[in-house]
Amino acid sequence: MLQIGRSFWARQGAVQKTMGRRQESQGLHGGRPGSSPYKTPATQALRRRVAGVQEAPVKERQRPNILLITSDQQHAGTLGAVNPRIRTPALDRLCREGVRFDRAYCPNPTCTPSRASILTGMYPSQHGAWSLGTRLFEDVPTISGLLGAAGYQTSLVGKAHFQPLASQPGMESIECQPTLRDLAFWRGFHGPWYGFDRVETARMHGCESHAGGHYAVWMEDQGFTQWRDYFEDWPPDPEKRRRLLSRRTWDLPEEFHYTRWTGERTIAQIERAAAAGRPFFCWSSFHDPHPPYLAPKPWSEMYDPADMQPGTLHAGEHAANPPHFALTQEKKPDFRAVFGDDGHLHGARSHLHDEAELRKDMACYYGMISFMDREIGRILESHHQTRRGGQKIATGRRPVWNLSSLGPGQRLLKPRPHIARIRAPHGEHVAQHGRPRIVP
Repeated sequence: MLQIGRSFWARQGAVQKTMGRRQESQGLHGGRPGSSPYKTPATQALRRRVAGVQEAPVKERQRPNILLITSDQQHAGTLGAVNPRIRTPALDRLCREGVRFDRAYCPNPTCTPSRASILTGMYPSQHGAWSLGTRLFEDVPTISGLLGAAGYQTSLVGKAHFQPLASQPGMESIECQPTLRDLAFWRGFHGPWYGFDRVETARMHGCESHAGGHYAVWMEDQGFTQWRDYFEDWPPDPEKRRRLLSRRTWDLPEEFHYTRWTGERTIAQIERAAAAGRPFFCWSSFHDPHPPYLAPKPWSEMYDPADMQPGTLHAGEHAANPPHFALTQEKKPDFRAVFGDDGHLHGARSHLHDEAELRKDMACYYGMISFMDREIGRILESHHQTRRGGQKIATGRRPVWNLSSLGPGQRLLKPRPHIARIRAPHGEHVAQHGRPRIVP
């Protein structure tokens, strides 16, 4: 039986008081007007399951494997199935063999809240991880925990981002420095964590100083002990950062890239479950194509910047948007009038870019996606070779349990009755201003 402490349910009352009065009075939470968002039929059923109420037994042959493959900040138009300028044969195969949804939305445009909603099936106002800098508390019920209690082997490989980069009282984190560089800690920690019985995670994007975790352990175990030379230092060294980001081709060997690591370790989890003869739920969480735009050869040179087609801002495009949208089109915007004296929020900066540099960014971005697609193809082939009884579910790019968890313009790809794939947990525009729909 999955044990959930009372603290989660107690916190729900506090969350409701601080965030849910308007939802409760207007019935915005999806229940009856005036009813509690934590007393809807869905949440009541979840509570019964978490409390250990026995459901009708499920026959072994009815328990498909579940492979959830997600990417981070992948634009809806970066599929070969809808865009002839990019090569994604593995993703295109999923599109051909299944259903590709054109519209799906996430409950929050940033990582932690959206990922937590995918894992819990709850809105941020319910699970409590409402923003970056917050954490998903470990006693919140998760789909991985429920599946584990039902006999599934559960694993997470790749990016988690359930906890903040800065640990503080009440928001303690293991996804922070200096813990990320404490390889002795990561050698000894593989879960259980958020219902996953096996965890292999890392937190960086590109050459960021957050490199470490299980990914660094893997590199060292492969004999690549000089990995720190290819990432920013901790504490950060501005000069080294400038040097690493001075071009889009990364000298890090392809075979030690974290995209390769995610593919390889996902395959290992599939094989582990097959050897144990158990159904599995594996979340394969790719970090890319999140900025910075940096990739090893040949992926950094796979696409010609001249072939990229950045969008353009239409006159009046931001007229109906909140004022900070228009501020992004100024050379030196001042956001203090919108966000207070701090004036800081993700994306609160000028979004004006030199077109030549933008085309180079897009070409590298496409290469990062094709690299990821290669690894997804390897994962799917491994799954095909090891699947139990011909049953399977595969999913991709930012994750989902509640299908409302996807980002604007992103797609749930559901190939065949037993395969589904999802893209990024929140949106990515890649210079697509002025493009309300994807036009190949």
